[in-house]
Amino acid sequence: MNRLSTAVAVSAGILAFTACTDATGVDRSSGSGVDLAPSLAQNVTPDAANDPHVHFMPLKSNAAEAQSQAGKNRPGSGTGISYHGGPVLQAGTKVVAIYWASAPIYIGGPAVGSVGAGTSDGSLVGHFLRSLGGSAYFNINSSYTDGSGRAIANSVTYSGFWANGANAPSGSQNVSDAAMIAMLQSGFTSGTLTYDPSTLYLIFTAGLVNLGGGFGTQYCGYHTHATVTVPNQGSKVALYAAMPYDYAYPGSCTNGSPSPNNDPGADGEVSVLAHEIEETTTDMMGNAWFDTRGYENADKCAWTWGTYNGTWNVTLGGKNFLVQQNWKNVSGGGCAMQL
Repeated sequence: MNRLSTAVAVSAGILAFTACTDATGVDRSSGSGVDLAPSLAQNVTPDAANDPHVHFMPLKSNAAEAQSQAGKNRPGSGTGISYHGGPVLQAGTKVVAIYWASAPIYIGGPAVGSVGAGTSDGSLVGHFLRSLGGSAYFNINSSYTDGSGRAIANSVTYSGFWANGANAPSGSQNVSDAAMIAMLQSGFTSGTLTYDPSTLYLIFTAGLVNLGGGFGTQYCGYHTHATVTVPNQGSKVALYAAMPYDYAYPGSCTNGSPSPNNDPGADGEVSVLAHEIEETTTDMMGNAWFDTRGYENADKCAWTWGTYNGTWNVTLGGKNFLVQQNWKNVSGGGCAMQL
């Protein structure tokens, strides 16, 4: 993700932000816009609240720079992306879906107030999360390693969901990161959420709800991390992703092509979802894998599809999806749908 920094103070407990864009950033405590200067500073540490590094998943119209620069950052015989010493989810990535809304967000999704295993999520998003790990597509991430040279496992486990209707945002309400973190904290405090350092907590919202303050105008989603307090464990770093309803802005946050599963809301979400999961896997704290311009693996291929029939380009778990390519860290690098 293109790294942008700002000295705007944010609420206590917010850590470095990770997502992707060239667009203007936002002050995440208030939702108001501020200009962010490009920065390649990579010292992303817990509680760096006064100097957050903000990264966004770009709008479709803003992806051209990452695409045009992707193949230019290959010093020597490199692959166009390099390791900077930070942690990765080497042993496998886990995900928990938090559907934060007063009604099911996706067709077949969990009833409001319910908590369950990922296998019980009847939505297309749930199917995608159960099918992503072990696929030839996600195996691209195994071309990346940790600091000991161990390849990242081709594994995504959908551990469970929480359909949280408490204080659910609605309409075009702006939701700050402080509010998202408070919601996560409530889940850990009550025991509804189980803490795991290798879990990415995916926060989904409905309609025009504006997670972070710039949804649809500056970005389509992002991943980041925050400090939470876990009962009997103390302060912990929780990985999370803001996953607004991308089909609310079909021209900016979806490809605009026909829905392969006749479920435009879910079909419009999965490419951004894959983007955030694979970037968290290879750059969970913002200081592991990225290129000389600060782009993470999926940034370099955002809004590119490879060869496809205009509707879908990959089959996962027996269903067809349209998912962006990812950057392979072998053979000189490049965007691909598999190694």
